[in-house]
Amino acid sequence: MAKIETVEEYISSKPNRTNELKLLREILLTTELEEGIKWGAPAYMINGKNVMGLAAFKSYVGIWFHNGVFLTDKQNKLFNAQENKTKAMRQWRFYSLEEIEENKQLIRNYALEAIENQKQGKELKPARSKPVVNIPTLMKQAFKQDKQLAASFDQLTPGKQKEYANYIAEAKRESTKESRWQKIIPLIKQGKGLYDKYKNC
Repeated sequence: MAKIETVEEYISSKPNRTNELKLLREILLTTELEEGIKWGAPAYMINGKNVMGLAAFKSYVGIWFHNGVFLTDKQNKLFNAQENKTKAMRQWRFYSLEEIEENKQLIRNYALEAIENQKQGKELKPARSKPVVNIPTLMKQAFKQDKQLAASFDQLTPGKQKEYANYIAEAKRESTKESRWQKIIPLIKQGKGLYDKYKNC
């Protein structure tokens, strides 16, 4: 299948939903949304930021609001198509051309609200999972005895904590672990990472 480069190509590739797509596109283009193709389907943006998307399937045509969770949706038109996967995105489905015709103004109103939300920076950013840091026993025992050292370690970024934990854990002999530990205590107290001196080169 040839790569879709334009919205016209996308519409012509969906012969059973051409009229619905054309009408929805027409409505969206009465706003200031910028049109393009992303992920092989029509995308509508403001300053390069995704606001809406358009796609056709066998039984319906849908419009997606990338941050639809912020829309007031008084008419209850939107739903989360992938409940366990997407938190911000909301979808509105249309099963006939008549349905789009009847909701032309409402579709435009929803689009205008989505544009305004984007301009205000309303975005649900994906939560970043914190790296899991497995602290070796030697370090745990040292932190119990030296609360100040433990506090300094807690102030480090998870990435720096992981570097130190791995540095100790990778040593095979207890004597090596101990000598490594004595070497890094001053760095931890100074709030430095194990490899900071190399990163700043």
